[in-house]
Amino acid sequence: MSLKERITDEMKAAMRSGEKDRLGVIRMLTAAIKQREVDERITLDDAQVIGVIEKMIKQRKESLQQFKAGNRPDLVDKESAEIALLQTYLPTALDEHEIESLISEAIAATGATGIKDMGKVMALIKGKAQGRADMAAVGATIKAKLGG
Repeated sequence: MSLKERITDEMKAAMRSGEKDRLGVIRMLTAAIKQREVDERITLDDAQVIGVIEKMIKQRKESLQQFKAGNRPDLVDKESAEIALLQTYLPTALDEHEIESLISEAIAATGATGIKDMGKVMALIKGKAQGRADMAAVGATIKAKLGG
């Protein structure tokens, strides 16, 4: 079952069970997926759907910071719940050790020696870690290893 099919099935289940908050988030997700498919005139595969989900999570994390700064605990709770639900559709996250070994393998495979080679290393890791690790943190670790 593809990720899109799983999301659709869970939307139907949320409708049947009357979970309005969950249904709203899933509907937002399906709308974002369909919008991207229409805009680009393609059918998204699982990797591209994960990209849409990651973008939505990133937007909600940014909103979360703004709501915390604005002292809006009601909206903080709402955004946190949406992030938690969206994260259930992502593959299992890599732990620190797995990320470190991926970075070491990528550095060895690309022959990276300095910060100028960071793009090559990131490109190699992105395919393996997309949706499973915070790529900003991975980038910072790579930069540190390459002496940036």
